[in-house]
Amino acid sequence: MIMDPAFLFDRLQFAFTISFHYLFPQLTMGLALLLVVLKGIAIWKKNEQYNRAAKFWAKIFAINFFIGVVTGIPMEFQFGTNWARFSTFAGGVIGQTLAMEGVFAFFLESSFLGLFLFGEKRLGQTKHFISGLLVFLGAWVSGYFIVATNAWMQSPVAYTMADDGSVHLSSFWGLLLNPWLGWQYLHTMTASVVTAAFVMAAVGSYYLLAGRSIEYGKLFVRVGLIAGAIAMIVFVLPSGDKQGKNVAEKQPVTLAAMEGLFKTKQGAELVLIGQPDMEKLTIDNPIHIPYLLSFLTYYRWEAEVKGLDAFPREDWPDNIPLLYYSYHIMVGLGTIFLAVLVAGLLLLRKGRLYVVRPYLWVLMLSFPFPYIANTAGWMTAELGRQPWLVYGLMRTAHGTSPMVSAGNSLFTLLGFLGMYFIIGVLFLLLVIRRINQGPEAEAH
Repeated sequence: MIMDPAFLFDRLQFAFTISFHYLFPQLTMGLALLLVVLKGIAIWKKNEQYNRAAKFWAKIFAINFFIGVVTGIPMEFQFGTNWARFSTFAGGVIGQTLAMEGVFAFFLESSFLGLFLFGEKRLGQTKHFISGLLVFLGAWVSGYFIVATNAWMQSPVAYTMADDGSVHLSSFWGLLLNPWLGWQYLHTMTASVVTAAFVMAAVGSYYLLAGRSIEYGKLFVRVGLIAGAIAMIVFVLPSGDKQGKNVAEKQPVTLAAMEGLFKTKQGAELVLIGQPDMEKLTIDNPIHIPYLLSFLTYYRWEAEVKGLDAFPREDWPDNIPLLYYSYHIMVGLGTIFLAVLVAGLLLLRKGRLYVVRPYLWVLMLSFPFPYIANTAGWMTAELGRQPWLVYGLMRTAHGTSPMVSAGNSLFTLLGFLGMYFIIGVLFLLLVIRRINQGPEAEAH
């Protein structure tokens, strides 16, 4: 089926802007927790090194937060410009959570970030810690409202259908306590902590390899490894497992596409490596573990798992190969992260972590991969929901703005590409400059 050009460019534009934007919140949300940890240890141990470390990362947090806000505003405007029919249909529900996210992101988080950055001398250590704690709460509550919006699109609850065909919220608490939401939120937030932990450990490794800021390098590597390991455990179990159960229960066709399961099967195998063939509806060159998919999904080795053949072709996700690869990239990188973190913790226990240079190189060069894994994870969630914009209620093809032409969408997409390239370069220059100044600058 040939996709309408306007529809294609609308989707490409939103996919690009949200993928670029999410590079920043995932670090912000994870780093907010680590800032609280560093500041808390500084007060507990009366250790000025941890205090300077917290102020150093707060400035990187601020740069990241600012760019996240700049890239987030145009993304939300697209609901009105490119997705007007979706906004008309679902605005009575998602408008609640998006508005509250704006309140927490712009008022709570930004206000107390200013206090955390510039108010230490006037506030004192305890109030300064509280301001950091409120930055963390603002970031994570903001994340909750965004995930609540997505969770409703994945599994609609607490709504009524109006006479004009639009949906309206019937229960605010029903929306915020969506059964889909809890595990998705925990999964998303622990993934952000993994990103922040790897970034912190990578900066620490850079300092150790460069032979500068040695004590801060050790601190960053140690805190990053420990925080990353804890977050990865929660990311896999229970949140990853329970979110997988959500998909199996609410979106079984998505599960089949993610796993490349074309035929319903009892005792279904888990495919580790393979390439989906959409003509033959098979997996080429598969490497799999027998019965494991059935066990992971239903805790029974012989359980039946529905394949794509159990569902109408028009309800299959639009791009099964991309969905399949996104999911497997996320899982594969997560497995590598576990191996890297476990190796680091073993070296830490043996007292050799800071001197094994090959490992420090691995840790330093690993920092882009959590970003890739997080992006692949969100692609899995969004591609898996297709062809629905709101699962079971509104198809994606019916949500666009009918008066926006393909030329308009392409023009603005090209504009975003150019503008975001400049923003990305500016962000990198600012962060590199801050890292090169080093944590010692916080003593002045």
